[in-house]
Amino acid sequence: MKELRLMKGNEALAEAAIRYGVDGYFGYPITPQSEVIEYLMSERPEERTGMVVLQAESEVAAINMVYGGGACGKRVMTSSSSPGVSLKMEGVSYIAGSELPCVVANIQRGGPGLGTIQPSQADYFQATKGGGHGDYRMIVLAPASVQEMADFVGLGFELAFKYRNPVMILSDGVIGQMMEKVELQPQQPRRTEEQIRKECPWATLGKTPDRQRNIITSLELDSSKQEVFNNKLQKKYAEIVQNEVRYETINCEDAEYVLVAFGSSARICQKSMDICREQGIKVGILRPITLWPYPYQAVKDLVKNGVKGFLVVELNAGQMIEDVQLAVAEKVKVEHFGRMGGIIPAPGEVVEALKTKIIGG
Repeated sequence: MKELRLMKGNEALAEAAIRYGVDGYFGYPITPQSEVIEYLMSERPEERTGMVVLQAESEVAAINMVYGGGACGKRVMTSSSSPGVSLKMEGVSYIAGSELPCVVANIQRGGPGLGTIQPSQADYFQATKGGGHGDYRMIVLAPASVQEMADFVGLGFELAFKYRNPVMILSDGVIGQMMEKVELQPQQPRRTEEQIRKECPWATLGKTPDRQRNIITSLELDSSKQEVFNNKLQKKYAEIVQNEVRYETINCEDAEYVLVAFGSSARICQKSMDICREQGIKVGILRPITLWPYPYQAVKDLVKNGVKGFLVVELNAGQMIEDVQLAVAEKVKVEHFGRMGGIIPAPGEVVEALKTKIIGG
């Protein structure tokens, strides 16, 4: 049976990992996501399921442990916050280049540099445009609630193994630290070695009478072969774009203006929308759930349906707005409203920005 609990977002992420049957978590503490590894250590999942939880000596070590676990076909994950994720990005590129599954959670804080420990959404470019080197993509899920922090662990692993690709859960300090009711799934068993061998014929599990030894690497010194491999990756990414776009719309059926926001910003925009509706302004919300692949067609459809303008609300200087602008193609007005440095805007600020920049602009 499902279980109802009151939990922080970080705690829900960790508990969901245990209940999904994750094989290993390798991480390093950093505010505002330290509760993830703290919760896992305190729950002793090695006694519940046999799950390995290890605090690595650094973020670089943690992501390379994920690389090794993923190569064995294991369900492995890590989490960190912005500057810690920056350190992991070389390893993420290696994992993408080796076509391995894993889940990486980023509970964002303000930057650049060490910045602040307060919430931010300024890692959008890093997550969606490739924070590491090379022509690769991560599937990026953006939770807007504690429930989705838990739910996206299972979804993340399903997508990671379906496409043999890293998946990022891009959250922020608001969602990670806030407490809400969350419905937890029943405990699932970890897969057996026999199941892993059957489900992951590519895994490095050694030579047996019925299979050859696998070699996993992201290195290829023959340029012609590397181009063939890169074309294979691009074909896979096109398949992901075709099949895995996720988003939510609220009151967009009659909307004249739309707020586009993800994560905690989308939560703020719900109150802003209510204020506008009470004032007779027909406002809706488009919340991307996958930041990559991005719901470009959903934005285009809103333009076709007569939306007069979009206000993109983010806790940054303006990053997702570029994807909205690409979709709109200058057909209607697109403006940005954001706060930085860890400052959370009030719903009234969003309403004022909509009136100033879009309606009266």
